[in-house]
Amino acid sequence: MVTRSSIDPIEEARARVRLRYMRGRAVNPGMPKIGVAAERLTRKSGAKKLPPIQVLKARWREIAGEQLYKFCRPERLSGGKDGRVLTLRVLPQAAPMVQHQSETIRQRVSVAAGGDVVSIKLVQGPLTTSEAPQKPRRVIRPLTPKERAELEASTAGIQDKRLREAIVALGAAMLTAEDTDKAPEKS
Repeated sequence: MVTRSSIDPIEEARARVRLRYMRGRAVNPGMPKIGVAAERLTRKSGAKKLPPIQVLKARWREIAGEQLYKFCRPERLSGGKDGRVLTLRVLPQAAPMVQHQSETIRQRVSVAAGGDVVSIKLVQGPLTTSEAPQKPRRVIRPLTPKERAELEASTAGIQDKRLREAIVALGAAMLTAEDTDKAPEKS
């Protein structure tokens, strides 16, 4: 036996449409997703401290990988209507290889810089490193007793005790320090 509802069929159809599009909230929504919570925490601490290009420059070795790090560096991240464009400075010999891997680089940079990097522009030229070349450190050898005695003898005529000690310390520093970049003497 078929029963008919007492509601108008048009009203019943409207009610079904309303129920379809207006979903109710769960009484107990459950635990929040861990990924969402982690993203909120890391977004606040990491990306807001530095501009995206500085983040890229600081982390370029791990973003690009060891092989690409040798050949290219991020130079500029410019914005546009459709998205941002990353400009990379590339060694001319490695430009085809970097161009071939540009989509992988774009995806990695989008994740690291906060998304919406739509293309990569390659500029060929020498790489400039921000790392200053380290000066060679001086090698300090111990002062021999003979050298110490000669220093003491040469400063024996100085009456002021503090001045004599300072000159002995200076002489000891001069005698014990050897330059590492000194060329070997020819005999």
